[in-house]
Amino acid sequence: MTVLLLTGMSGAGKSTALAALARLGFETIDTDEAGWIESVDGEPLWRRDRIDEALGASRSGPLVLVGTVANQGEWADRFAAVVLLTAPVEVLMRRLRDRPAGQYGSTAADRAQVARDAADVEPLLRAMATHVVDTSVDLEEVVAELASILRTTR
Repeated sequence: MTVLLLTGMSGAGKSTALAALARLGFETIDTDEAGWIESVDGEPLWRRDRIDEALGASRSGPLVLVGTVANQGEWADRFAAVVLLTAPVEVLMRRLRDRPAGQYGSTAADRAQVARDAADVEPLLRAMATHVVDTSVDLEEVVAELASILRTTR
């Protein structure tokens, strides 16, 4: 089974791209939804049981998984492709400022953390990525590139 991981900073467009791929008929999982992440010593990590179950399930087509957590590399050999969705920090900050109050990124403290993560964490994500997609372009371009990756990755 082909599993594509979409990863990147908050505001990079992971959830938006995932929703667009779902509308095209791809099976998707957003690990930011309840039940996929547990806090271990204050660090959000994927729940091993849930990820193993999802990756082990029989499917007729590819699965697109979205998330950015410290332990995602533990499953690197199970992903046919790892796509880093990225955008300039200014774009991330604008998108986060536009989020409704209460959503992650809507506060100045959240945005400061994302800016730090863009400098410190994104290079680590880039190192494990098989593809890098700039999401500062139109969503249609991003989705077309992701669909192409899905069609050509086995």
